[in-house]
This record gives sequence, C-alpha cells and structure tokens, in this order.
Amino acid sequence: MNTSSICNVGIIGAGTMGNGIAQACAVSGISVVMVDISDAAVQKGVATVAGSLDRLIKKEKITAADKDAALARIKTSTNYDDLKAAQIVIEAATENHELKVKILKQVDAIVAPEVIIASNTSSISITQLAAATSRPDRFIGMHFFNPVPMMALVEIIRGLQTSDATHDAVKALSETLGKSPITVKNAPGFVVNRILVPMINEAFFVLAEGLATPEDIDAGMKLGCNQPIGPLALADMIGLDVCLAVMNVYLTEFGDSKYRPCPLLKEMVAAGRLGRKTGQGVYTY
Repeated sequence: MNTSSICNVGIIGAGTMGNGIAQACAVSGISVVMVDISDAAVQKGVATVAGSLDRLIKKEKITAADKDAALARIKTSTNYDDLKAAQIVIEAATENHELKVKILKQVDAIVAPEVIIASNTSSISITQLAAATSRPDRFIGMHFFNPVPMMALVEIIRGLQTSDATHDAVKALSETLGKSPITVKNAPGFVVNRILVPMINEAFFVLAEGLATPEDIDAGMKLGCNQPIGPLALADMIGLDVCLAVMNVYLTEFGDSKYRPCPLLKEMVAAGRLGRKTGQGVYTY
C-alpha cells in the first residue's frame, strides 16, 4: 500500500474521541466512515462535529463552504460492512479490554488483509491487542489527545509485531491531519500519561502533607513550569477515579512502589469526589 495515499479512514466509535478524529480527517480532505452501535450515537457524533466547525467559522479559521465540504466527507453507519472501503480502521471505543478485542476481531474478519487497524487506546497493551488479530504486523496504536481537533499530539505506539511500513503509513497519515506524531514503544501509559499521572499523584501527596493550598500548588506549577493548567485542576478535569485507576495499573504492571496511589486520592474517590463530573473534587464546581 502506498503510504502517502491514505484517503479513506474507518472510525469505530462516534463519541468524543471518534468524532474528533472524524473531524480532523474530514477537514484534511480525507473521507471517513464513522460507525457506532446505534443511529442516534452516530448522528450525535456528526452534530458534535458540526458544532465544532461552527465555532471555527466564528473564529474565521474556516469558511461555511469548508464546513459543508468536511461534513460531506463523513459517512455514518451502524454496520461494520461499510468499513470495507477503508485503508485504515481506527478503533475509538470505550476503554475496555474485552470490548476492544471483540470489536477488533469483527473488523479483522471484514476488512482486506492489507488494511491497517489502529487503536486509540490510552492504556491497553498494543502488543496484546495486535495478537488478537490475524494481522499483528499491520496493527498499531494511534493515541489522539482530547480535544482532538485542537491537540497537535498523536502518540504512535508500536507493538512488538508492528512493521516499519505500518508505522510509516500511520506517521504520514498523522502529518496529513496536521498533527505532530511521536513514536513510542508499547508500555503501560506510553509516554505522556506515564509522566503526567504520577505527577498528578505527587501533587496529591504534596496537598496531603499540607505543604501548600491547592490554589498555590496549581499556581506554582503553572507559573514555575509553564503548564497551562495546574495538576490538581487537571485531575478534576480528567476525573480522580480515572487518575486512581491509571496509578493502580502502573503499580500492578511495573510492580514498583513509586507508583503507589496517594491515600488522599483514594479517600476522595471513595467519597465520590471525582472532580468536575460530580461537581466536587479538589475544587468545587
């Protein structure tokens, strides 16, 4: 397959990540088939893209004609058979191992042998997912960041079996989407979350020790490390339960006590103070 010529992309999942990837593709002139379990789910995904494009029109980043052209490139479906024309299928379903394996096996059986299959997982082993397919050399991780249309990063994760040709094709696609890809070997948390989540966990230790107020901890990291948002406010955005789950994965997978979740983080999750989604976390919303 000509690596520079991916012009048809299949996307599984019309949620936050799936519709964001669809938008990035469509705006870059790539045709998309976005598949989800129900018509309501895919229509909601398209409506989200339309709303996002409207905001770009208001900011004069794109024209109304650009919006219409982009939306015309997004086809929706509830049937995996409609993925047959795709040169790459990107799975962006819920972060659940069993669900992902089930979806990947279904796709693997439908699309042609030369088609690349990618997963947008942020935590599941690419090597392990690749082994569930009949084309482990043409399986790869494409970890986009939220919100996809705004964030320039894509982590390209090579499983043990991923071929150079697959990596190069996906890197070229990422660049076509206007993204800046980094290449990562398969390991829990890949690169960004491996560094980010333990930093958030450490911020909870600092808070628990009473070294400073949450506001001052966040101000310190924003002003001292040029981060756009402080680690505690970011934890509230991500969800404290998600941060805790990620730390538990690292502790289990690496067996290293440096990944021990902060007791205060565990206590707050137990209290149901999960951040913005519950109205209270480190801060009140």
